[in-house]
Amino acid sequence: MASPLSVSVVSADQQVWTGEATMVVARTVEGQIGILAGHEPMLAILAEGEVRVTLADGSKVVAEAADGFLSVDNDIVTIVARQAALV
Repeated sequence: MASPLSVSVVSADQQVWTGEATMVVARTVEGQIGILAGHEPMLAILAEGEVRVTLADGSKVVAEAADGFLSVDNDIVTIVARQAALV
C-alpha cells in the first residue's frame, strides 16, 4: 500500500479538515487535478469548486473552496482558501 497523503484544508478563519487520504481532487484555474502519493511538488491557484478527499476506507470528504491555492510537497497537500466549508 502506498504511503498516505497528509491533507489540510483551511480557510481564512478556520481549519476545515485535516487528516490522511489516498487521493485529492481539486479544481484549479488550469483545470481539474488529481493528486496521489508520490505526486511531483506543485503550487496551483484554486478555482471555485469542490475539493474531494478520498480516505483509505473509500469514503470521501467534500469541501467547497474558493479564492486560494493548493500546494503539494513530499506527500503533504495543503489547500488554503479565502472561503472553504465542508458540504
